[in-house]
Amino acid sequence: QVQLVESGGGLAQAGGSLRLSCAASGFTFSSYAMGWFRQAPGAERELVAAIRWNGGTYADSVKGRFITSRDNAKNTVFLQMNSLKPEDTAVYYCNARVFNIDYWGQGTQVTVSS
Repeated sequence: QVQLVESGGGLAQAGGSLRLSCAASGFTFSSYAMGWFRQAPGAERELVAAIRWNGGTYADSVKGRFITSRDNAKNTVFLQMNSLKPEDTAVYYCNARVFNIDYWGQGTQVTVSS
């Protein structure tokens, strides 16, 4: 079965950095795009970044600050978050759409203090 397990969240100060990881299993990882979403309290879940075989795409709110990458040999996708802002505070989720079914990790909390 498809499993996604995030790690790397925590507390950072504004201007700081955090790196999230998502370990995937149960599907042919290299064949699928992977996404990073986040959900702040009282807000909708939003797409932050996605990565296919030809690079990443980003929401305007994180463009130039966040970088997503993947290691297909380790079935892992990463989200490097730089120049963090308090508005980046949210639970971050890894996503894979496999055979038109969305799978989610358990989420990891990112809190940015001002």
